[in-house]
Amino acid sequence: MFARRLGCLAVAMSVAVVTACTNDESALDTAPISVDVAKQPAIAALLPEPIRAGGVLVVGTNPPYQPNEFKNRDGQIVGFDIDLAAALAQVFGLRLRVAESEFAKIIPAIQAGTFHLGMSAFTDTLEREKQVDFVTYFSAGVLWARRTGTTITPTTACGRRVGVKSTTVQDTQEIPAKSADCVRAGKEPIRKVKFENQDATVNALLLGQVDAMSADSPVTAYAVKKTDGQLEAVGPVYDAAPYGIAVAKGGVAQAVRAAMQYLIEHGYYSTIATHWGLSAGMIRESVVNGAKE
Repeated sequence: MFARRLGCLAVAMSVAVVTACTNDESALDTAPISVDVAKQPAIAALLPEPIRAGGVLVVGTNPPYQPNEFKNRDGQIVGFDIDLAAALAQVFGLRLRVAESEFAKIIPAIQAGTFHLGMSAFTDTLEREKQVDFVTYFSAGVLWARRTGTTITPTTACGRRVGVKSTTVQDTQEIPAKSADCVRAGKEPIRKVKFENQDATVNALLLGQVDAMSADSPVTAYAVKKTDGQLEAVGPVYDAAPYGIAVAKGGVAQAVRAAMQYLIEHGYYSTIATHWGLSAGMIRESVVNGAKE
């Protein structure tokens, strides 16, 4: 469980620094799945020649954000996004190289040509589409969690502490909007507490340093599952939006979309998503720039 992790982690927050004791629960993590996908020459031909000639697909990601990307006890980055990236690389006939990065630096690295793709549970938004193109691959909403036995909900959070991962949609859009609603109603604003990674957010909730957390639905569901009754999900999933693979503007979007659609239509995508317990968010058609707002 989270409370049994050995050691302590200094967690930087928006207004203070909190020392959060963490635990090693990697034994509870889902192991990666490998699918065997044949190269599809017609799809591979859609890639720019320099990428084909290089033989490597470089994907930037920011663990930990379970179950999409996180490190196992051997230090290897694994997860739904990583297994899907490996399948995409096979469609292109390329080797996969996963590059760890700070979340906020992935898009700049794509723009600079350092990464070919960014796969880190990016919500495809109109604002982000100004910087990069997105190829959709999943549908996720917002889901809150609280300590079991407490009563906070998304509609009763005014004046309470809510943990979020820095630079996520929950940080930049959801909680600020809810907090503004509180103020308009004459109540105290939500006390948003930002963390650099999702593990720190979950641990802070378990330790009582925040009253609730808000994250993407698959992330919250995975955290609740792993904490064995210590946390519970709050209310329904709402504000569903697509996850997108980030790519450079005018670059490889159509090639990646074709590869993703191939995985969807031939069952590889379903195999991977189901393995990670994410079948509820599967999509039937991948599109370029599918932001709703």
